[in-house]
Amino acid sequence: MTSLTLYFSPNSISLATIIVLEEIGAPYVLRRVDLAAGEQRSAGYLELNPLGRVPTLGTPDGLLTETPALLAFLARSAPAAKLLPTNAFLEGRALSFLSYLASTVHVAHAHRMRGARWSDDADAIASMQRKVPKSVLDAFSIIEHDKLEGPWVLGDSFSVCDAHLFTLAQWLEVDGVDTTQLPRVLDHRARMLQRPATQRALAAERKQTPDAA
Repeated sequence: MTSLTLYFSPNSISLATIIVLEEIGAPYVLRRVDLAAGEQRSAGYLELNPLGRVPTLGTPDGLLTETPALLAFLARSAPAAKLLPTNAFLEGRALSFLSYLASTVHVAHAHRMRGARWSDDADAIASMQRKVPKSVLDAFSIIEHDKLEGPWVLGDSFSVCDAHLFTLAQWLEVDGVDTTQLPRVLDHRARMLQRPATQRALAAERKQTPDAA
């Protein structure tokens, strides 16, 4: 596979894509986008991703955005890794889970620090922030009770769904969630941390972080 370029930010959803890049052994280059400095709103970056968000993946055929699309693309680019089912129905279930993470779980988390996306009213934004521990817990509770089919999201086989879930589960404590109610999610998170690809991805991310020890 030709080298890929991932525009990312540390401690963001970009980590899911880095994990999958490591899982499939694809050659890639990381390009850090400084969100704190507003680089995502610069003219140069907006040409890459008009939404001004990360991640963005540069491929030989062009640019891709949105984490579910990036993960599906990487899985399909490396079929030998078997990170996405080939059966149409099972693939649909996997894509459904990725969509749920992106459209519901991640959005619930984003209300803690991105309330201005939805309201200009300070009281409304504060109300969103207060709701985060419950809204994130509610979203993860569905995963805890209904979505985890085995040791991995889809059962016995690791998939791109696990990389995506792990990345969001990294933020449970900072979101103020009562994690004692999510033992299966925490078990999954611990299992993910044991995977060499996850460890390599975290190390690669740290290398791009200026204040990393």
